Amino acid sequence: MTKHILLIEDDLQMQRLISDYLNDFGYTTRAFENPKEALEHFCDDPKAYDVIILDLMLPHMDGFDVCKKIKACSNTPVIISSARGDIGNKIHGYELGVDDYLAKPYEPRELVLRIEAVLRRTGHTEQFQSGDFTIDTSAREITVDGFTVALTKIEMDIFLYLIQNRGHALSREQLIGAASLPPDTKNRTIDMHISNLRHKIGDDPKNPKYIRSLWGIGYKFIG
Repeated sequence: MTKHILLIEDDLQMQRLISDYLNDFGYTTRAFENPKEALEHFCDDPKAYDVIILDLMLPHMDGFDVCKKIKACSNTPVIISSARGDIGNKIHGYELGVDDYLAKPYEPRELVLRIEAVLRRTGHTEQFQSGDFTIDTSAREITVDGFTVALTKIEMDIFLYLIQNRGHALSREQLIGAASLPPDTKNRTIDMHISNLRHKIGDDPKNPKYIRSLWGIGYKFIG
């Protein structure tokens, strides 16, 4: 089931970056730069969104005031995304009931991980669509071509990292880190996990549809 994100961010470059990344990852994102317009839209149907991502330095209204109005009419989770990363602002945010606080700058992948964590804490199903795959992170399952495949934790961690970095060359060392394996893990261990993953999702290494081997480098997700 697609998750819906309300993004309130007046930096249009940051807004596009976050929206494009979340959309690529299977979320449906609606973005506003004007907080008053965002509040009017949200209050028309408070149950339409699963998570709100909120900047603090906004025109017309401070982000904390926006947060108060959201929390007054809804229990929708709020993640603060702000350059105001000092401890005082963080404490104030948590006092207002925000669910997480990300200080800019940060990698978009971290925001995805925070969203997943918030959804998990609030009891939402951890399922989303990405390309040919329906992914359920809580069940550690993916569905492709109508078939459901169970993945191990390591396989799921590697698979998610590959998808999150679709089109980018990834070293085996990066995949070791993404799977939280010990730093001294041998490269052939990653190759083994990739081989198992390919087998489960029906990907032919000689004619790959999803995971391409890069000689002397590592792997790239092309699906």
